[in-house]
Amino acid sequence: MNGRDSAQDDKPLDLPGVDDLGESVYLAVLMAGRIRAREVAAKLGLDEPTTIARLEELRSAGLVTRLESADPEYSAVDPRFAVRALAEQLSEQTQRLREAIPALADHFDAAATSSADVPQSIFVTDPDAVAGWYARLQHQAEREFLAFDRPPYVAASFDPFESAVLARGVQWRAIYTVSSFDQGATWDEVGALAEQGEQSRITDDLPIKLVVVDRAVALVSLSLEPGEVVALVTHALPLVAALCTLFEYEWARAVPLTAAAPPRGLPETTRRYPSPQTDGPSSEDLSILTLMAVGMKDDAIARRLGISARTLRRRSQELMAGLGASNRFQAGVEASRRGWI
Repeated sequence: MNGRDSAQDDKPLDLPGVDDLGESVYLAVLMAGRIRAREVAAKLGLDEPTTIARLEELRSAGLVTRLESADPEYSAVDPRFAVRALAEQLSEQTQRLREAIPALADHFDAAATSSADVPQSIFVTDPDAVAGWYARLQHQAEREFLAFDRPPYVAASFDPFESAVLARGVQWRAIYTVSSFDQGATWDEVGALAEQGEQSRITDDLPIKLVVVDRAVALVSLSLEPGEVVALVTHALPLVAALCTLFEYEWARAVPLTAAAPPRGLPETTRRYPSPQTDGPSSEDLSILTLMAVGMKDDAIARRLGISARTLRRRSQELMAGLGASNRFQAGVEASRRGWI
């Protein structure tokens, strides 16, 4: 045996599925050519049953063969084939393990996410999905429902769910914009919901579309461009709390929508326009002042109240004069000071 062979003998082969003792048995068979189990046992100082067990393990691994006879001999399979086959099997096993890593990582991430204490936030970009979330949140509400109502609308502005939610005793507060009544809501619909318990206010504009349910989950628009649907559904309590603060700020600066709604079922010819100096404000006066305060244009106010633009201009001038105001803003401030709106 040359020096290279001796050096190699000292190095473990690390054959897959073969321990150190099995490797020693394998090398004994390999170097002997043919050998009986008792001879291997004597050479390595082992008992014969242990040696036979190791030889059969090597046989199962395809490293040795057994020559059948009354006293069987074992011989090594050419390592250029046998060991290469083991190496290829090991490579295949390694590749399978590598291929399994993404799936295992997904399971790990899912388990970590499901057990995490941090609430989740998800983006929703499909119009049907956004409408579905809006309906789901209405059904989910148990105590409070807060909403910013403004265009653009993904689904119909009004649906039968709100009546059912109000009937459950949920406190529903909504802030509308002037443009809400140009593209979505109608005064009759809002009035009907107010009779069922909705608390509603109106303002000139709102920065986002928003729904907050039970101060625990929110649906908020991330785009106000028509046709571009991007929304966020969040259970993150700090973010939900910030959105509630925004709602309360806008609620405080908005005016009650009941004051802005036109008298229902009253034709123009029978309406009365008293002088604010003598009779005080009529319901029509309050509607005009409120709509003026939130920035609605004269033509739009006239349409909402069912009066002519000429009558509206005359009444607004009379109201401003009676309040000692030179413009709409001052009229709104003075009406608010007097507690009219």
